[in-house]
Amino acid sequence: MVELVELAGEQILLCDTDGPIIDDERQATDLIGEAAWQGASLLALPVARLGPRFFQLRSGLAGEITQKAVNYRLKLAIIGDISEQLAASNALSAWVREADRRTDLWFQPSLEDLAIALGRAGGRP
Repeated sequence: MVELVELAGEQILLCDTDGPIIDDERQATDLIGEAAWQGASLLALPVARLGPRFFQLRSGLAGEITQKAVNYRLKLAIIGDISEQLAASNALSAWVREADRRTDLWFQPSLEDLAIALGRAGGRP
């Protein structure tokens, strides 16, 4: 299930934590298309919806999903605790640090943190 919500002036397509695991580009493309169709500027994916391949950078899945979102001019936020994944991968840790400095991909521990970051940055966490 998805829901269009507004946070800090951004239209966000929020995916429910209960739903199919996103473990390939096609599943993500469906959500990205839905976000674009609904007029969202940001797609928020809960960590619980992402399969382990997303966090294994060598699989290429995270890059494919991120690039697809950018191609649709859509921002992407990963919402939830990823401390285990970060502890297991230096490459992932570096990628997350870099992503959090960009304007098209962010990792936030909660929706509340995303809202604060969006408000603080005028729509850019």
